[in-house]
Amino acid sequence: MRFIPHVTVATIIENQGRFLMVEEHRDGRLVLNQPAGHLEEDESLINAARREVLEETGCTVEITSVLGIYLFKAANGICYQRSCFAGQLLEEHPEMELDEGIVRALWMTLDEVRARSADLRSPLVLDCIVDYITKPHHSLDLFR
Repeated sequence: MRFIPHVTVATIIENQGRFLMVEEHRDGRLVLNQPAGHLEEDESLINAARREVLEETGCTVEITSVLGIYLFKAANGICYQRSCFAGQLLEEHPEMELDEGIVRALWMTLDEVRARSADLRSPLVLDCIVDYITKPHHSLDLFR
């Protein structure tokens, strides 16, 4: 059997010490995640990141850098390859309807995210925020 990871994107948006997060229904529970989702056919990773932020939060953003590429094997055995980006908030559209399953978008501090660690969709949620704070951000020129 051929190994085929699911390609996903996530974006860290920070504004005055708070991070843009989404609460969503997943597997019968309410979980916390960055705006994130799957790459679609004929879409660049950067465009996917921008699209997912808009669809899940109603915010338009500029993708400014890449934080890293992460591999994660979920409890269901599926392996995800996540490209995590950083972005800058351009505009909020509170009237916009959010993706199915998304309960709300919210701004949280790192301490608030840590306090809800049991609710994180995966360990990558906290890992990506910590990497955003502590590790170098890389140029989008990495992507061709």
